[in-house]
Order: sequence, then C-alpha cells, then structure tokens
Amino acid sequence: MAKDSQKLIANNKKVFHDFFVEEQYEAGLVLHGTEVKSLRMGKCSIKEAFVQIDKGELYVYGMHISPYEKGNLFNKDPLRTRKLLMHKEQIHKLAGKCKEKGYTIMPLQVYFRDGRAKMEIGLCRGKKLYDKRQDIAKRDQRREMEKEFKIKNLS
Repeated sequence: MAKDSQKLIANNKKVFHDFFVEEQYEAGLVLHGTEVKSLRMGKCSIKEAFVQIDKGELYVYGMHISPYEKGNLFNKDPLRTRKLLMHKEQIHKLAGKCKEKGYTIMPLQVYFRDGRAKMEIGLCRGKKLYDKRQDIAKRDQRREMEKEFKIKNLS
C-alpha cells in the first residue's frame, strides 16, 4: 500500500507574519496538463495569491505557475484564476466566516499528495502592527534563550 507521501512545491511564510491563521484546510487544485509538469519541476509562487468564494465555489487568484518549456501552444496563462476543490459544507462554513469583519482566506502551501496537486488554505485574520512587533519580540527572546542554553552546554 502507498504511504501518505507529500512533496512540497511552494510555501507562503509571509502569511504567518501578516495574519493569524485560525483554521487550515486542504483543497484540490484544478490544473491543465503543462501546469502539472511545471509544478512537478517546482516552478510555482503563491506569495501574491489569495482565495475568494464566487457562486459557492473557491478560486485562487494571483498564483503564478511558470509556463512549461516544452509545452509551446498547450501552455496556459501563468496567472490565470484556478478553481479549488472542497466539500460544499466546508465552503459554506468558510463563506460564513469570511463575512465576518477582518477574515480572509489565504493559500499557505502547494504540494503533491499521492500524485495529486493540493493546496493548504487558511482562514486568516489580519494582524495589526503591534501584533507583529510582539511576534518579533517573542522570536528574539526565544533566540536569546537558545543561544544562552547552547553556551551553557558547551562550557
């Protein structure tokens, strides 16, 4: 039996800096042939991407998949809107949460699971400037503690 194999293609670390990620979901990606080949080569960017719900369906905007070199006329537009596959109940739940003030849906990472392209999306709430400063201060404090611990263990 096949293991739950997962190959990471693109990661969006910026989301965790700019937003509080409250819930995470997995969605399938609807792609065309040469896009899948480009993804397998790791040529994908989701830094500027966002997800919206339109007529009860999820779509990702701004996701860049570079054209496949050997694809010529079969290549699609690198920035085209792509559909995401999720259960209707999950989409309705996300739609209800997105209507609340300050919530948005952001792509967190793109990966292959058992040969299928998947995207992990997160229900996010925007951070204020003071929240970002708190996170930076906590990270610096943790680094200092790790540094002190390392120095103590070497002595």
